[in-house]
Amino acid sequence: MNKGKGVIAAGHDKTAEAAYQVMKAGGNAFDGAIAALCAACVAEPVLASLGGGGFLLAKKASQAPLLYDFFAQTPGHKCPEAETDLYPVTVDFGDATQEFHIGMGAIATPGAIAGLFAVHRDLCRLPLHELVAPARDYARDGIALNEFQHRIATFVEPILRASKDSFAAHASASCSDRLATTGETVRQPDLSDCLEALAEEGPGLFYAGDWGARLISDCKQGGGHLRTADLDAYRVIKRQPLTGVYRGHRIFTNPPPALGGPLVLFALRLLSEIDLASCRRGDARHVHALATAMRLTQRLRSEGEEGMASAQDSLAATLQEIMRREAVFSRGTTQISVADGEGNLASLTLSNGEGTGYVLPGTGIMLNNMLGEEDINPRGFHNWPPHRRISSMMSPTLIEVEPGSWVATGSSGSNRIRSAVLQVLCNILDYGLPLEAAVAAPRIHYEGDLLNLEPPIADEILSELEKHWPRIKLWNGTSIFFGGAHSISFGPGNKLVGAGDPRRGGVVRYL
Repeated sequence: MNKGKGVIAAGHDKTAEAAYQVMKAGGNAFDGAIAALCAACVAEPVLASLGGGGFLLAKKASQAPLLYDFFAQTPGHKCPEAETDLYPVTVDFGDATQEFHIGMGAIATPGAIAGLFAVHRDLCRLPLHELVAPARDYARDGIALNEFQHRIATFVEPILRASKDSFAAHASASCSDRLATTGETVRQPDLSDCLEALAEEGPGLFYAGDWGARLISDCKQGGGHLRTADLDAYRVIKRQPLTGVYRGHRIFTNPPPALGGPLVLFALRLLSEIDLASCRRGDARHVHALATAMRLTQRLRSEGEEGMASAQDSLAATLQEIMRREAVFSRGTTQISVADGEGNLASLTLSNGEGTGYVLPGTGIMLNNMLGEEDINPRGFHNWPPHRRISSMMSPTLIEVEPGSWVATGSSGSNRIRSAVLQVLCNILDYGLPLEAAVAAPRIHYEGDLLNLEPPIADEILSELEKHWPRIKLWNGTSIFFGGAHSISFGPGNKLVGAGDPRRGGVVRYL
């Protein structure tokens, strides 16, 4: 705990350091969030890119929260399937493999650049060139690769090797045909110049200038869907957050068309039907309740955005009945959470998917592969509706724990985002865990028909769970699979607490 001017929780020490520098120079929490966004694109290049998109849930002191949606958008033009450059790549995460689709046909209209300018215009204090300066310097001078970033680069090496330019941003300076290893310095001079140019010339450089023209030209020639009209039409959307109440605490999260926020609130609605706190945290009944809520939430997700409201009514009482009947029971995304001493709060989630293997020449910007993400294309590839914000699991969330006391959280982790956020909330609101313990506690995730368990799990608890869940996977250790919920809290008297998620290299900085 710290009584001071600010706290930052992020996925890399340089990401947090960038926010620290600008806030120390007089910036507020939103200045810090934008500086961290830019820095994450340098320090966490597998997870974050200016070629992707995201969301900021912002709360100015003494004002209601507001959601900035700068996520990716589907193009208006769709190439014939036979002419689309979209192909699968298998990534091995150690305990699991996953297939991703990359290529020019995977690129959706990116919103990260538009988002950082919109947030800067509305909420920030410092000039943009001061906010991008730390990231610019990191890219120019280089960053020593840490163990976590090396590990995830190794996981997605097949994607990074999709093109010479994409691999170059991760290659060893001494041997350009292999990935940089832990401790090696990686420089990104094109990205350094790009950040400086954006600060000087504005977002039009990308959406209406030479960079956008080159992107569209390469898409036309290379089997991509993007056209000039897509860049021209892109807008950041300000939305009222989705709100809910759990155990008397107000919760604000990402609203539709994003699905993550609604699914988190639906799971909480289910859990509110039972006395979760009567279960010992981590025992079989607790895990069973969470897993059952996740299973029912998964069923709700299959209804899609249009059918969710009616489906909620038919499922709401199901968890209570299950728990009564069984009473014998004894997923390339990064999260940035920032608070300042004035009470400004920022929960920012940024994603590039896994990247598509295409780097916009001369900029160092890896473009997203959102149209190739199975998690956000439930209708199947090539079946996306045109001119539509892509639905996302990203769920930046604020919780009013009590009047004047707030928690900002969110997570990376694809489909695991909703389960990570759900469990952090329950750990705080049902079990009263301190923030750091709430973030670090072992997690579960149910998807398909598989219950994933993060250790440690006692043998007797596992045996009890196996009676009710025919397919269980006990992971070998703490894993990035279960998300990265970097979180902060702000309380009366400027009480500031940060918790970096150890699963994804989480760090905390205090002012």
